[in-house]
Amino acid sequence: MRKSFTILSINISEKAGEQKTPVPRATLRPDHGLEGDAHARNWHRQISLLADEDVDTMRGKGVELKAGDFAENITTRGVDLASLPVGTKLYLGKTVLEVTQHGKACHHDCEVFRKVGDCVMPRKGIFARILEGGEISCETLCYYDI
Repeated sequence: MRKSFTILSINISEKAGEQKTPVPRATLRPDHGLEGDAHARNWHRQISLLADEDVDTMRGKGVELKAGDFAENITTRGVDLASLPVGTKLYLGKTVLEVTQHGKACHHDCEVFRKVGDCVMPRKGIFARILEGGEISCETLCYYDI
């Protein structure tokens, strides 16, 4: 069954360790990642995704958060990313991503963790590699199959 979701924000940073800044559109390159992003290279974590619904749980702790504050490349709405098995294909327009990893170790030095004492990215964020590239924007039609 095909399930659709939306891209709320596409986010990049020029240097690793920085919060990411939203951009109106971006190009995904196979075996590389998001053009212009510091984390893009040929490895299994070419792009990171985080659901805005999971960011909402952190907003409920009294901290103001915007897209990219968890250093995610793509902020989504309408998909429980953490429940998708490794190997799941995500279709963002003509681009195809493959989920490669759930979460990551929290370095406890991110700005959100320092403010709140918690960070949702290590538990709910996912990483993917780019199988087929192309341009994406917040208007891009997205889906996955379950």
